[in-house]
Amino acid sequence: MNLRLAAALCVALSLCALLAVPANFPALGGDARLTLAVFALATCAWIGTPIDDTYIALGAGLALTATGVISSDTLFGTLGDDTVWLLICAFVLAAAVARTGLAGRAAAFLVGGARSVRQLVHLTTAALVVTAFAVPATSGRAALALPVFLALAKALADRKRLVVMLALLFPTVILLSAVATLIGAGAHLITVSVLWESTGDRIGFTQWLLLGLPLAVTSSHLAAETVLLTTTRRADRKGPVRITAEEIQRHSESPVTGPWTQAEKRCAALLATVVTLWCSEPLHHVSPAVVALIGAVVASSPALGTVRLKDALKTVPWSLLLFMAATMAMGVALADSGAAKWLVSGLPSRVAPAVFLGIVVVVSTAAHLVLQSRSARSSVLVPLVIAAALGAGVNPVAAALASTAAAGFCHTLPASAKPVTLFSDIPGTPTYTPRDLLRLSAVLAPLTAALVLFFAAAVWPLLGVPVTR
Repeated sequence: MNLRLAAALCVALSLCALLAVPANFPALGGDARLTLAVFALATCAWIGTPIDDTYIALGAGLALTATGVISSDTLFGTLGDDTVWLLICAFVLAAAVARTGLAGRAAAFLVGGARSVRQLVHLTTAALVVTAFAVPATSGRAALALPVFLALAKALADRKRLVVMLALLFPTVILLSAVATLIGAGAHLITVSVLWESTGDRIGFTQWLLLGLPLAVTSSHLAAETVLLTTTRRADRKGPVRITAEEIQRHSESPVTGPWTQAEKRCAALLATVVTLWCSEPLHHVSPAVVALIGAVVASSPALGTVRLKDALKTVPWSLLLFMAATMAMGVALADSGAAKWLVSGLPSRVAPAVFLGIVVVVSTAAHLVLQSRSARSSVLVPLVIAAALGAGVNPVAAALASTAAAGFCHTLPASAKPVTLFSDIPGTPTYTPRDLLRLSAVLAPLTAALVLFFAAAVWPLLGVPVTR
């Protein structure tokens, strides 16, 4: 048994033993004790064991249902949540986009215009930010972007430092730009669901876009400059660059230049229509999940589609959806049993809102060192942040968004996030080392935390999300 597993097991069993004694914590009811015990065991298992995160979450949800803390309708009903359907349909749409090769055309168009290293970095960053609207989840975007990186690495093979810089740039921007859209990460959907269950506040696709896109663009380009300056020297940045469409074509199965095919035109029109309808939800009042379902049906239709439905459904991360559903049920249990309120009852209630948000941002930024799953971090943190915010007089929407945005930083170790792992080991291509990640994190972690805090305190209030209730 390794040290981390032993420590996690000791902590979990100690907490359960304390909760089992009725004389301890007299303010806690029976359901709250059971919820905290299950929550502690699940969290320690996520931290200290190699067991699949989804298996742990399902076990926790089942335990809460079997003990009567939540009903079976609550557990199974989370699978029918709008946000789950939104993610399923978004993956079907992403499969249609990937099948047509539109991503390769976009990469050739954007990156091919770069004439200097800095232009290449920021055009690549802009392209990666845009993919947040077409491909849900960071791991899917990383897989889509990998061929583009390989093409750039081949074209810059004689400039090793630039290749290493680009290897670090891709996962960094993919992770930080996910906050641009509601479908950017499963953690966002968990946050929206927990907010709705706990406070009745609903964040729609349009509102998330309004709040998240400016932060995503700013943090991504700030991170791009940071990666450029910490990974390369001035001499590396001086020489010109020239990336041709032919070099990108070698790593793409579909044409990246020339006339568009009918499938590409249909898919581009469909994607543009879906994104426009998502963004204009306040005008037509059609749920983003319904819009996504319509788009998925059209994208997989025999006459107009570009992918068969059964092939598209194979790309859906069903494990992630089950994980989301189970952790949503855990969040309901924490709120309804009073466990979350009790956990934060000992915190000082007279804390300045800016100080409260600062603590939330710092804890959420550092949480990836303990919980590697982004969704697990939100499952653990967001219910507690919301309960603490209500007690401190802080707007729970602002606090939850700040926590979720800050938790998007997970660059310290190769195992901290799937995109970081994917780009850390590419056979035949030079890439970054753990030391490169640590050097970047030492600069980028405080920068991104400060940026999130600035948006939560100064920008989001201008966009309708005040700091206080």
